Amino acid sequence: MDCFYASCERLREPALHGEPVVVGMGYEGGDSHGAVATASYEAREHGIESAQAISQALDRLPRAAETDTEPAGHYRPVDLDFYEEVASDVKEILQECADVVREVSIDEAYLDVTERTSWAVVGDGQAGSERTIAEGYARHVKQRISREVGVPASVGVAPNMATAKVASDFDKPDGLTVVRPDDVTEFLAPLPVAAIHGVGPVTERELADMGIETAGDLAAADPAALVDRFGERGRDLYDRARGDDDREVTPTGRPKSLSRESAFTEATEDTEAKRERVSALAADVAARARSRDAMYQTVGIKVVTPPFEVNTRASSLSGPVDDPDLVESIALDLLGEFDDDPVRKLGVRVSKLSFGAQDQARLDGFEGEPTAEGKPATDGESDADQGDDWASTADIARTAVDDDARLTDWVGNDGGDLAVDEGDDDGHDSDDNHDPEGQSSLGAFD
Repeated sequence: MDCFYASCERLREPALHGEPVVVGMGYEGGDSHGAVATASYEAREHGIESAQAISQALDRLPRAAETDTEPAGHYRPVDLDFYEEVASDVKEILQECADVVREVSIDEAYLDVTERTSWAVVGDGQAGSERTIAEGYARHVKQRISREVGVPASVGVAPNMATAKVASDFDKPDGLTVVRPDDVTEFLAPLPVAAIHGVGPVTERELADMGIETAGDLAAADPAALVDRFGERGRDLYDRARGDDDREVTPTGRPKSLSRESAFTEATEDTEAKRERVSALAADVAARARSRDAMYQTVGIKVVTPPFEVNTRASSLSGPVDDPDLVESIALDLLGEFDDDPVRKLGVRVSKLSFGAQDQARLDGFEGEPTAEGKPATDGESDADQGDDWASTADIARTAVDDDARLTDWVGNDGGDLAVDEGDDDGHDSDDNHDPEGQSSLGAFD
């Protein structure tokens, strides 16, 4: 889905079509606290980005409600319940259009339509008139979403998941890109290496140090050198650049944790800015948990300090709760340890999830002292087959991470995907490391 939160706001307020729209997290109408969750393409033209502080966004694009000058933006607070309603309408269509659907976030999904369409070509033989049946089917899905729900979607069609993901980002917004089996290598080769599923800004820079700037360069690289530099992840990137991906589309199971990250444009020591960001992330994570009827027993934070060192802290409760204010309070308390440190990225996570109606724990204290455990940046919204949350050791573990995410989830290796964004657009429940749409997800990210 394209700029999903902004698209939903336009669905509710048709007058916003064509206008700069900024959807923020953790702030209300006249306030200037919080972070940008997503910005419409019109707003992005003025330098508004996902995870940007609302105060910075307001400097670049004043509120239309408070100024008569141009340009001006229309700011709206996140309305998760409404977005979930719209998303459910989209998902109903996807379930009707595919035999297998893998939802990776509120606004992104993989569909296996192998049994419903084909790569056969139809047309009258004239130049430009031929297309695959698969393209026609994808257009049908797009048109149903547009007609029945009223929000735009971009679709990528390819013979495997990794290439379909790249294709879905190729022609935004409202795009449709089809990559036939024989065209995968030719399609991928000229693209910047950042387009490959799993490559974020830091990985992009490290690859550039190796002389690798395009997907074609990556496909032609020595896989042994990539493994030496990135571990097994290097082999995955190499395969994806070559269009090799044998994963099957599988339905998503229940997560073991829910989390959200946000990176600063530059490392900051501003205590208030750090607290505002954590408050916004805590509100989003708690809202996601409530939308999934989930309670949580552990609340944690992630703090990335220069150059790329990960610090995590977590506190466990005596039992599962659903309490957004408590999530914020604990997260801010844990953040206090880093008041004097420069910070590149922050994150909030709830874990030890339980689903369905049940009694909440008494809020009369925690189980022991806050604990910490370093996790790779690829750790995110964990499926049932993922490891437990961070709270396992009492020592700080510092690990070099790939700072790929903007406002994202710490997504687990769902189905083998590299993960950190995507989410797409609004921050997604995406298996990807990099969110080209720049939106903070409510599902799983960058």
